[in-house]
Amino acid sequence: MSELNHECGIAAIYHLPNPRPAPIERLPGQDQVSRLMPRILLDLQNRGQLAAGFTTYNPQRQRILDTYKQIGTVIEAFRLNHQAKYDSVMRQYAGRAAIGHVRYATCGANDLSYAQPFERPHGCKWKWFSLAFNGQLANFAQLRTKLLDLTDYHLTRETDTEIIMHYLSHELRGDERPDLVDVFRHLSQVFDGAYNIVFMNAMGDMAILRDPKGFRPMCYAQDGDLFAAASESVALLNLGFRDIRSLEPGEMILIQDGEIRRQRFAEPQSRSHCFFEWIYFANVASTLDERSVYLARAALGRELAREERRLGKVPIDQDTVVVPVPDTGKAAADAMAFELKVPSVEGLIRNRYVGRTFIDGAQRADRARLKYTPLREVLAGKRVLLVEDTIVRSTTMKSLLHEIRDRGEAREIHVRVACPPIVAPCFYGIDMSTVRELFAPRYLKGARPTEDELQAMASDLGANSLYYLPLEAVARCIGLEANHLCRACITGKYPTPTGTQLYELALLNTHGPANGRTYELINAASSARKQ
Repeated sequence: MSELNHECGIAAIYHLPNPRPAPIERLPGQDQVSRLMPRILLDLQNRGQLAAGFTTYNPQRQRILDTYKQIGTVIEAFRLNHQAKYDSVMRQYAGRAAIGHVRYATCGANDLSYAQPFERPHGCKWKWFSLAFNGQLANFAQLRTKLLDLTDYHLTRETDTEIIMHYLSHELRGDERPDLVDVFRHLSQVFDGAYNIVFMNAMGDMAILRDPKGFRPMCYAQDGDLFAAASESVALLNLGFRDIRSLEPGEMILIQDGEIRRQRFAEPQSRSHCFFEWIYFANVASTLDERSVYLARAALGRELAREERRLGKVPIDQDTVVVPVPDTGKAAADAMAFELKVPSVEGLIRNRYVGRTFIDGAQRADRARLKYTPLREVLAGKRVLLVEDTIVRSTTMKSLLHEIRDRGEAREIHVRVACPPIVAPCFYGIDMSTVRELFAPRYLKGARPTEDELQAMASDLGANSLYYLPLEAVARCIGLEANHLCRACITGKYPTPTGTQLYELALLNTHGPANGRTYELINAASSARKQ
């Protein structure tokens, strides 16, 4: 799915004063553990390609905390393709602990000042801290207004990460060193939305926390003297960890004075794991909350096959092939094809060597031509069941179907979506915050699409037919209870109060004159009501 931008990814690593050295990685001293951070971030690259960075901790250094970050992919930012420059960065920022970040922007500009981690220097070591953040605060606009209402207060960026930094600073303002569990407990009563945070101060304290609803995944592991945490399990698995666990919603890992403890910082709430993590965002090799991403996507494909047989509208014969939209559609497509006993073929070849900047600079409709090449040799004259993980705005899909028909010479194209229709925005970290930008709401009058509505949508896309998975299939395929998943974008029912408020505003602005993301309009709406 090339229309939907990825989440951010966060990570942390710490060399502990443990007598048993970890067999994972042999490093020349405890202050070299920071060298592992670029390697971890490479495995989180699917969650953000705009910027990458890390903060390292070294008490023997004049700058006890020091932050390095650059625009670009992990390879670009850390100069991994230039050995001498990479070694120079690793020497300068060597440390016994580090937090790291890969960025995609759901708000804020694409420049270096928005790259994370955010460091706040201070003369008092426990007030000198750095943090990296994954998610989105739904009540960002209200929190920002509260800060700006304070006398002589100024914010330099349009991002919720800066808001979190200032609220953290406020919690640390006293003369006595506070309990970090209490600090984040207080903040949990203020923040509404998705917020996974990695935090480190100049005392060497580290905190890794997952918001009380568990919107975003957070995994951790320890082996001997090495501890690490990351947004996805695959980053820890590839480092060599085996006993990898998911942090529970509302829990934090706290490292202080060389000791680790896992502790609850927020009262238990109803869980709201983002279902999109399994369908699209996460690396297919990851396991999130004890649920395999690959197995979930394969289950979605089997559901598509059962629905295809039930519908019985497309002949399943020697002229029929299943084609995935690379890469996230492949597991579902393969499982669907296996069930239907037809070939799953790579009819679309993804160009992995087109530069990110070149792609981003193109018009959305041209991105399909840049990213995918249809194979005429396997598509010509075929009846194609094209498997996609989701359709959000439809522009890329229209262009892709045109290419398959024009250059691939497919006889028919039947689009099968391994997800229900996206009918509502996301205010918890996915780059779709208005109703007007979505494809499906223009056609749907009820909770489920009718045959006429599906045909109208197919005609608009340029497909012979279109079918979405039913809503109830999502929880079944992931293996979690429906009430443990955030499905707001496919139901219009939000798990937090601000999300509900923003959706009401988004509906009001569906046909109105206002432009911009919905959460940017909430203050304007509040002001209008007061007048």
